[in-house]
Amino acid sequence: QVQLVESGGGLVQAGDSLRLSCAASGRSFSSYAMGWFRQAPGKERELVAAISRSGTSTSYGDSVKGRFTVSRDNAKNTVYLQMNSLKPEDTAVYYCAAAVTLFGTDYVTTKNSYPYWGQGTQVTVSS
Repeated sequence: QVQLVESGGGLVQAGDSLRLSCAASGRSFSSYAMGWFRQAPGKERELVAAISRSGTSTSYGDSVKGRFTVSRDNAKNTVYLQMNSLKPEDTAVYYCAAAVTLFGTDYVTTKNSYPYWGQGTQVTVSS
């Protein structure tokens, strides 16, 4: 079992940057591949970024490629999402999620494959 707590959300202007953090507690953090998802009102929850247990493999949603970067610090039990060049369409509740994987280089991109979720943090980007 792992517990996840996101932080770092807020209200920013278009073009600004923001860094989200997700702190994990419980079972060994390095056992989990991690993901960031977001959900805007009336829309499906979508993948933003995924990172493997080792941190060496990553994947991004098409709408954030080149602007967002996912990273992790296994010593600090934390995964990060650096968001640059924010747009109003990035406005959503952002969630981190954890999933056990067989190999350290595997990442997980499907939301239904993640059994553990944080409570979410709101990101609002004004135009």
